Amino acid sequence: MYESHLFARCTAHHAVLYWDKPAAARAQQTYTVYLNNQQTATTDRTHYTLGGLEPQTEYRVDVLCGDQPVGACMLRTGAEKNRINVTEAPYWAKGDGKTRDTAALQRAIDACGAGDAVYLPAGIYLTGALRLHSDMELYLDEGAVLQGTADIVDYQPRIDSRFEGIEMRCYSSLLNLGQMNHSEGCTCGNVVIRGKGTIASGGRELADKIVEDERERLKDYLTENAELVAACESDRTIPGRVRPRLMQLANARNVWISGLTLKDGAAWNLHMIYCDNVVTDHCTFHSEGVWNGSGWVPDSSTNCTVFACDFATGDDAVAVKSGKNPEGNVIGRPSAHIYIFDCRSTVGNGICIGSEMSGGVEDVQIWDCDLETSFAGIEVKGTAKRGGYVRGVTARNCTAPRVMIHTVPYNDDGEGADKPPIFEHFSFEDLTLTGRALNRKGDWKDVSPVSLAGFEEPGHALRDVNFDGLTITAASPRLPLQYCCDVTLRGVTCLPAER
Repeated sequence: MYESHLFARCTAHHAVLYWDKPAAARAQQTYTVYLNNQQTATTDRTHYTLGGLEPQTEYRVDVLCGDQPVGACMLRTGAEKNRINVTEAPYWAKGDGKTRDTAALQRAIDACGAGDAVYLPAGIYLTGALRLHSDMELYLDEGAVLQGTADIVDYQPRIDSRFEGIEMRCYSSLLNLGQMNHSEGCTCGNVVIRGKGTIASGGRELADKIVEDERERLKDYLTENAELVAACESDRTIPGRVRPRLMQLANARNVWISGLTLKDGAAWNLHMIYCDNVVTDHCTFHSEGVWNGSGWVPDSSTNCTVFACDFATGDDAVAVKSGKNPEGNVIGRPSAHIYIFDCRSTVGNGICIGSEMSGGVEDVQIWDCDLETSFAGIEVKGTAKRGGYVRGVTARNCTAPRVMIHTVPYNDDGEGADKPPIFEHFSFEDLTLTGRALNRKGDWKDVSPVSLAGFEEPGHALRDVNFDGLTITAASPRLPLQYCCDVTLRGVTCLPAER
């Protein structure tokens, strides 16, 4: 499908191109796109959408940075798909925002073959949990809302899942693909979820109902384990772990999610467990006010890419995870080759790795992201009990309040690993760090633009961290370092902004 550093996702009539940012490219680098050797467009992003293509047709695409080739690929558009309109016979979904359309939608999904697309025209489709399968497409037209209810019963039965690093049975998500099994590779895939519509769930209302219901179910256990409850982030932590995601992908490969608004999961919005090759582009994530409302969460997953997305979340915009001690150490499945670019976080923590990273995280590349109004900016976090590692993280040409690589005190229950984590090999280039972050009340506060802290045990200091070309606009720039070695700063410019 591709060669070099240029990739494509295709429908019958358009192709979304994306490519790696060349090492020599500047913040506002211009790229030229050629289609069949004819110049088609210029862009200052590392992605471009080609429209007006013919079905089942091969095209050659080249992208140049100046006169240097970035990549080339031969792409082939797909065939026109048979549209399964859920409002027509034999499905008759109402889409009136009042009628439960779960059964009608599930019948349409079950009937969808590789040459079909389940089509939701404009309307509000009230539904409980739905179960996708391999080799299918779900398309939401403009004005279509797939709206999950706020009723617990609509998210049964519980399914195998993983939350905050622990494998457990959780309520079904609104959209579910695959069955989770850490001993297997990918067992499903080739799924497209796209369009101009919205996928939403019960959000905070559903979350609160589940927490209270689970608290009552577990009341004897919680009473008998008061010490464990006290070690958790709050008394909602344990009963809250069974909340459904908005979308759960498990052991899935080759999934494309594009163009949609994804909002108000009862916990995380898009959760990928033991997955490979998941691409998410041109989506908007909304979960402001939702506890643990992180947006895009690759969890022990590989080759996952998110770009051209906007985040306003109740927790991390992006959260890269790989399990929690000691289970995550034993399973040992890392998250690797994660690419995040041209994304914006207006509410939420920003781009985070951890704190559940016991299976390891490596090769996370971030570029051209606007995180200026996030709480944290770019953050790598873990506890001394985690074990595992984070290594090979790069960030270029981004704006953020700060960069933090550090230990955190929360989510620290459970048995510890034999040794603390290893954090190593980080590169930050041409970042603008404001040293000014929004707190959860919406107030600005001054923060250290760089904060680095490794682990006290010998051999576990944070090491090999390189900053090159920082612009710091903090009023009082502070760069605290603790348990670090081989930290390099080059080309740092301090230009305190007026407050």
